[in-house]
Amino acid sequence: MAAAPPPVPIPSDSPATTGLQRSLRLEDWVTVITMALLACITFANVLVRYFTDASFAWTEEISVFLMIVLAMVGGASAMARDAHIRIEFFAESGSAARRRRLAQLGAALVALLFAFIAVISVRLVWDDYRYEETSPGIGVPQWWYSVWLPILSALIAARAVGLYRRRSRQSDAEYLARDERSEA
Repeated sequence: MAAAPPPVPIPSDSPATTGLQRSLRLEDWVTVITMALLACITFANVLVRYFTDASFAWTEEISVFLMIVLAMVGGASAMARDAHIRIEFFAESGSAARRRRLAQLGAALVALLFAFIAVISVRLVWDDYRYEETSPGIGVPQWWYSVWLPILSALIAARAVGLYRRRSRQSDAEYLARDERSEA
């Protein structure tokens, strides 16, 4: 008599995981493009400074903007992947129900914070537009930069809501299985 096959682990290409990975492609591509632009701009500025003892005036302004975009898009991606920073003493101790509830609380608080930032930063964009603020380095309208703050904050809030919903649908055993898979 043949022995029963070992239990099959939950595949990482389940429909929910595959859908999440597919939905994160945009963030991944924006991250790659942003990092490539940062590297090219910085390299071009280094070359110009080396050969001419001068610098492009616009590189610092664009680089700071790109780093902010990179941080916000990376934050959205980390939120969706549940890879954000947490205090392990609290997050990894206690019962499965407690750990799952703490994960839900963390996602809810992040969603509230970034929804609030998105709402109040709309006022910042409006003021930049209304008062015709210009950037100090190259003199372009400041709202060209600030318009991305509410958009990317809303993206992080949406990713946090999605994480909250995924954690709400999971049983405690599924939540622990996810933890064990991520540690392996």
